[in-house]
Amino acid sequence: MSSKPKTLNDKAWEKLFDKYNILRCVGESGLYEITAKQINEFREARLMTKFDHRINLPILFEENKLSILPITRGSYVIANVEAYHDFESPVTEINKVVAPDFIHSIDFENITSEATAINVAYLSGILADFIGEETLLPTVNGRMSSDRFDFNIYNKVFSRLQNITVVNSQIEVDGGYEGFDSLTLIEAKNSLSDDFLVRQLYYPFRLWQGKVRKPVKPVFLTYTNGVFNLYEYEFQELNNYNSLVLVKQKNYTLEQEEIQLDEIISLFNQVQLTEEPIGIPFPQADSFKRVINICELLNENEFLTREEITYNYDFDIRQTNYYTDACRYLGLVDKERDRIEGVKYSLTDKGKSIFRLNLKSRNLSFVKCILEKRSFNEAFREYLSELELPSRNEIVKIMEESGLYNVNSESTYKRRASTISGWVNWILDLAR
Repeated sequence: MSSKPKTLNDKAWEKLFDKYNILRCVGESGLYEITAKQINEFREARLMTKFDHRINLPILFEENKLSILPITRGSYVIANVEAYHDFESPVTEINKVVAPDFIHSIDFENITSEATAINVAYLSGILADFIGEETLLPTVNGRMSSDRFDFNIYNKVFSRLQNITVVNSQIEVDGGYEGFDSLTLIEAKNSLSDDFLVRQLYYPFRLWQGKVRKPVKPVFLTYTNGVFNLYEYEFQELNNYNSLVLVKQKNYTLEQEEIQLDEIISLFNQVQLTEEPIGIPFPQADSFKRVINICELLNENEFLTREEITYNYDFDIRQTNYYTDACRYLGLVDKERDRIEGVKYSLTDKGKSIFRLNLKSRNLSFVKCILEKRSFNEAFREYLSELELPSRNEIVKIMEESGLYNVNSESTYKRRASTISGWVNWILDLAR
């Protein structure tokens, strides 16, 4: 039994599973086909079927090893299949490129959408370098129909391949670029994640490999805080959904003034400590990159509900709470309750002002936000003194002396200590 709190999706899927005996049908025939009309009886289908990451799956799906995939414009298949793929660990090297200085219609320091990230990757030569084509032109993008195709997908319960037929399902290509030797289809995200839904690459690949007489390269692009991560995959068997393998992975950033350790130390020496915020938990959010990414998403939107962040990000409800609370702890995000929409988050004036800065100044502002907090400040001081991060026990001692809100037990101190080491490491990585 899952310990996760139930979402509106969870409750609606429970009613659907009961009404249509979905678990029994899957057990007997290996899958269950369900229509958008059926799903709409309890909640809007577009909200009930979009799960870009494993962690977004409803509790019933998670507990019974189920996934859901579209098979037509108005129907889906539920089965015990492996629909996701874990991202391989990215290489550490980051390649620097120069943005064209004659382009004034794009703010290269403030890339706020997936579409802009693709445009910048194209204009700066990132795509050409990664794909290995000297001439590369934009050709296809947007929503289109998949046509008809069959494929096999791994069934996790029966340990065998299961056949599925797709007929005119809606697909979307974020960017398609053609060179002399290949057509590259890009799926882009402006959020960090551990895995992705293979369908986002496979359905467009199946459509276009039948339309062009040259290799089709599926590429996944993620962009956050100035870094482009690109993954090229290959489906080794045309009809096998799970046959994708990584061909190559590279990271890029636009040429910019680098942050020096001396600048961080100077900021540390000048920073004024602030009081611990009352009523906001001390952060349990080890990845500061994800803290920034939450702020980036909110910078694109006037506000996001707790549900919207959870359903569109690689989070469950608990992690959404942890990371939004971390943003609130630093004074970057506000939280309010709406009678209709529930909990909503938005950037504070402080958060908005940070995103008006260039990338270097923005990251130094994030450093300042962290070092204003006593426990982080003391841990950084220890690093400067010893030239190594303090141990977990040493960090716990620092925390105990910092008057943290609602942190009382030894186990809670130890869990939160990893946040301090994670954030201090992020600061140090800026100057490495």
